[in-house]
Amino acid sequence: MLYANDNNMNFLKKIFAPESNENPAGTSLAEPVSKAVNHPVKEVPPDFAELELPDELNRAILKLGFVNCTPVQKEVLPHSLDGKDIIAQAQTGTGKTAAFLISIITYHLENAEIDERANGTPFALIIAPTRELVLQITQDAELLGEFTDLKVLAVVGGMDYEKQKSQLRKPIDIVVATPGRLLDFLRSKVINLSSVETLIIDEADRMLSMGFIPDVKSIIGRTPRKENRQTQLFSATFSEDIKRLAASWTLDPVRIEIEPEKLAVESVQQLVYLTSEDNKFTVLYNIINSDAVNRVIVFINRRDQTREVENKLYRQGIDCGLLTGEVPQKKRIRTLDDFKSGKIKVLVATDVAGRGIHVDNVTHVINYNLPEDPEDYVHRIGRTGRAGASGISISLACENDSFMLPGIEELLGESFVCEQPPLDLFAEVPRPVRSSRQQSTSRPGDKRQGNYRQGNRQGNREGNRHGQGRGNYRGR
Repeated sequence: MLYANDNNMNFLKKIFAPESNENPAGTSLAEPVSKAVNHPVKEVPPDFAELELPDELNRAILKLGFVNCTPVQKEVLPHSLDGKDIIAQAQTGTGKTAAFLISIITYHLENAEIDERANGTPFALIIAPTRELVLQITQDAELLGEFTDLKVLAVVGGMDYEKQKSQLRKPIDIVVATPGRLLDFLRSKVINLSSVETLIIDEADRMLSMGFIPDVKSIIGRTPRKENRQTQLFSATFSEDIKRLAASWTLDPVRIEIEPEKLAVESVQQLVYLTSEDNKFTVLYNIINSDAVNRVIVFINRRDQTREVENKLYRQGIDCGLLTGEVPQKKRIRTLDDFKSGKIKVLVATDVAGRGIHVDNVTHVINYNLPEDPEDYVHRIGRTGRAGASGISISLACENDSFMLPGIEELLGESFVCEQPPLDLFAEVPRPVRSSRQQSTSRPGDKRQGNYRQGNRQGNREGNRHGQGRGNYRGR
């Protein structure tokens, strides 16, 4: 996610309006450049000024209202801009997306292409596990690349196959993709990865848990050898499997680690309420109706229970939406848009929303069920308390899932204080005020060579960004 200030932007629409005092003019980011950008280079925030980024990027950074680098950006950018491979532990909401996009865009601007690449032949590939995250990254890339000639394309399942195929037959610079749909296009020879100079693997641990690693391996095998590309891998957690994969995909990487528990715990108040399965909905309903809850995500493990709970909330007159893997993509985007705009207050979701969903000002995350994988707990509660803001996580632990608490405590390195819910949360749920609605969950089937840069990635991989190291290793 792009990190600007405490009032971040919506990214699934091209209407962006930061309200932070860091942007005193209060201009909409959708306004013309002449109105939104009126800054000399010297006004670039100090952290970014030190990086000596191209003017086109500085203009975008100013327009987006960036204040300073986040910790992840401070660690990653000095190395990635020099072309080094990166293995970074970083969750969503920390600014990692901007970190790898800035390095991609800077490389493109500072290293002119000698020969024109063929259509459907990107120089940068970003792989992410979910459609929502791919769309998010694509929008972020378009924002940061607004003042460049870069062409960015999202390649995801659940959306028009023929339209994406047609777009891939045109010139394209950056492809952001989910593994499955990308592999479909690779097998049909619609896209060519032999000229990829920068490879980004985002949410690697999530791709492992979702079973995408075989597809990812197949995709990476179609890119140039690791000696001839820059590779950046980001993961919220690092299991031994992820470490082995990272080692096989990178060359002499810079390793950056930010402990996930610090990111999760310091900004989020975590509560664990002991309740029975029978009382869970009552407690949930009363939490949602409390004055302190403005925007809430409810996480549930099973799709069928997610539908059931969302429908019960709807019948109680609560503006809510459903987000699971079986909901058609267009409807998922519409639901997210409604949630971001405030049209709906409650998003009921499975862990498909645990990663890659960037929604500002989520006040509460409620774990209706404790996650089966402790790492998912960190990702769930990371939907609130983002970018330094405060948030509240409430887990409803019952006889069916309280045994999962020790694993979560071990991951976080601390123990929970489990308590009974306040008595007012047991207030009787009133009779429904409207009938059930039908949920449509059906969805359509999801149907290296040449010298491109002034430099040569096969050449010297050492040296600084403006010297022969960066200028001599990208092209082939």
